[in-house]
Amino acid sequence: MARFPAVIAYDISSNKNRRRVHRALKRWRIDGQKSVHECLLNRSEAKALFIELGEIIDPATDRLLLTWLNPERQLYNQGQGRKISMFNQLHHVQ
Repeated sequence: MARFPAVIAYDISSNKNRRRVHRALKRWRIDGQKSVHECLLNRSEAKALFIELGEIIDPATDRLLLTWLNPERQLYNQGQGRKISMFNQLHHVQ
């Protein structure tokens, strides 16, 4: 099954739960910074990961987002990142 680029982002109030989510994502991510992680996932992996992370967070106070990236669409970026992991070329916004 083919894997596709995805971004997983979170805002978690509990330090303990934030560390647990970060550890779980380290198995899947290609790159990331703090609470935003780039991953390559197929649909079943994404579903399993989203369920796993959903069991860690508190839905009353925390947020979790998984979004798919379309490599055929333009990607806009600002700032000085360390490296580009998913795409060879980024389009910078001035």
